[in-house]
Amino acid sequence: MRAEFDESLVTGNEMIDTQHKELIDKINKLLDSCETNKDKLVAVKTLDYLADYTDFHFKAEEGLQAEIQYPGIKEHKAEHEHLRNVVNELYEMLEEEEGPSDAFVEQVNKNVIEWLYRHIKGFDRSVAEYKFMNDSSERL
Repeated sequence: MRAEFDESLVTGNEMIDTQHKELIDKINKLLDSCETNKDKLVAVKTLDYLADYTDFHFKAEEGLQAEIQYPGIKEHKAEHEHLRNVVNELYEMLEEEEGPSDAFVEQVNKNVIEWLYRHIKGFDRSVAEYKFMNDSSERL
């Protein structure tokens, strides 16, 4: 399964949407590296790349939430921490299995892609809607 950015993932916030597209691209690069090269080092380096960008994205989102005084920021940060833990588990899996196995790819699909879709459609969309409502009320 490949991640795909489609209309159902649009939040309406350009910064967030652009970063989500980039995040999905990095997830797909990880999956591609698992299919084309079963080398553990390549998989670890690609996972590093994904983890670094995920951290950058989460900091940007959390900064935006703090800036707009988003009331659900605590829960949103907890969701982000959950994905960080999943990425750590993926590193452990690569270590234990000596590289990217079919089980590893399955975990990326289940615990990264499915989580991301659910997170964007719920948590991230609510942040974008909150920001839009606040911006709109300030114009009145």
